[in-house]
Amino acid sequence: MGFWLKTACAIAALAASHAPGLAQSSGKAWPERPIKVVLGFPPGPVDIVGRPVAARLQEALGQPVVFENRPGANGSIATEQVMKADPDGYTILMGTAGTHVTAVHLFKNLRYDPVKDFEPIIAAVEPATCLVVHPSVPAKTVAELIAYMKANPGKLSYGTTGVGSVFHLTGELFKQTTGTEMVHVPYKGADASMVDLIGGHIPVVFTALSTAGPHIEAGTARLLAVLEPERFPRRPDTPSITETIPAFRKPSTWFGYFAPRGTPQPVVQRLNAEIGRILKEPDIQSRLQDAGYAVIGGSPEHLRELMIDGIARFGDIIRTAGIKPE
Repeated sequence: MGFWLKTACAIAALAASHAPGLAQSSGKAWPERPIKVVLGFPPGPVDIVGRPVAARLQEALGQPVVFENRPGANGSIATEQVMKADPDGYTILMGTAGTHVTAVHLFKNLRYDPVKDFEPIIAAVEPATCLVVHPSVPAKTVAELIAYMKANPGKLSYGTTGVGSVFHLTGELFKQTTGTEMVHVPYKGADASMVDLIGGHIPVVFTALSTAGPHIEAGTARLLAVLEPERFPRRPDTPSITETIPAFRKPSTWFGYFAPRGTPQPVVQRLNAEIGRILKEPDIQSRLQDAGYAVIGGSPEHLRELMIDGIARFGDIIRTAGIKPE
């Protein structure tokens, strides 16, 4: 982890020393034309954050802000394209912990370096995630689930959005910190795993709270805990899993904004300030919390720190689980 931190600091210092002001080569102040925000996934959960922010950012900057989905290869295709874009502040990426953290360990031939090839702008949100079980599982708390699993080793299986997904790794972390065994069942998407859970085909699922919410309300899934260190404000009566398992420290699974390396620091700072302000607007915060997100915000360096911490800690989970890059 020390290596990653030293590398990141050196890159940040180099970028700052060469950063021009907001005036571009044309002599006009940035921005003077439309800005493109690229997301490497099909329309879905990240759009819930990205599109409202893009609309407010357009108002703040006085230029069109186009939000574009470019799905493929778990976000890596779009991420590489943004890496190669001109570092002029007109192409930015909405990245995730999948594109900028776990990809380091899961792809043999990743064609970008999340730390070296991008200027972090701001960590936007943390999706609330959760542990849910089918109502037939004889456990109403995390402690009861652990006790049941230890009394019935290997009996339960857990569903996630796929091999190497943050939910798969969260399930592996659960096993590692509790000394229990479960069989991983990967699905092509969160909805598919929940369909099998409510159908009684799989007993446990690690997923987003926004995905599980309707089924929890309908009584077809039982919510045991949220997986972040703190309770989620919209569900204050639901415990954090760390209240039962203090050693359970899931790395942050943030969504955040990045620019290509070499983007002028004044542009990065302007984007950080504007997006940070938008995320704090009461109606935006309320909308995001209703959708299952907690606002993060903070400096570009904070996003860099989250990224470096995640690379180290998800790497430990992956190595311990014996998951090999493809």
